[in-house]
Amino acid sequence: MQTKTGIIKRIVDAVLTVLLLFLMAYQVTSDVLHEWLGIGMTVTLILHHILNRKWYQSVFKGKYTPYRITMTAVNTLLLAAIALTALSGMAMSGHAVQFMYGFINVMTARTLHLAMSYWSFILMGIHIGLHMKAMTAKLPDNGKIVFNAILTGLSGVGLWLFLKSGIINYITFQTHFAFLDYTTAKWLIILQNLAI
Repeated sequence: MQTKTGIIKRIVDAVLTVLLLFLMAYQVTSDVLHEWLGIGMTVTLILHHILNRKWYQSVFKGKYTPYRITMTAVNTLLLAAIALTALSGMAMSGHAVQFMYGFINVMTARTLHLAMSYWSFILMGIHIGLHMKAMTAKLPDNGKIVFNAILTGLSGVGLWLFLKSGIINYITFQTHFAFLDYTTAKWLIILQNLAI
């Protein structure tokens, strides 16, 4: 039976996933909601780190296996990317935290926000993937096979969408503005983000 903390962690993780999917769908949310979702994401992430504080306490303890090295590197890079995404977003805020507008040069903040938000998106996907074995541990063998087959199919679609959408140009700072598709149905944009 799960502890109360374990249940809270799962709820927080689910909320983070949903918030991420909508934050990466700017054309679905518009300015105001995007900013408030970003504030919600920041607060929820702080809670996530508080709930998982034991990870920080164990960083300098024990043996480092290749898996643990990968997990630590991903978590560290993800924390940095998310912090830069939040700070650059606040520096452009016209609604949620207007008093922070311009504390970073707005053009610099725009470029940084675009690149770091997609780096956060990618690293969070890897972070979730590295936890997948633990998340599916209680599934029966047949269930794991079906689940892995579905995930493999989704990953293939996600990779195709990733390459098609020009995200590589965003994360390498080659493009300063996102090219958003306003013609696709909103629910489909969310599903595409999920696949990516």
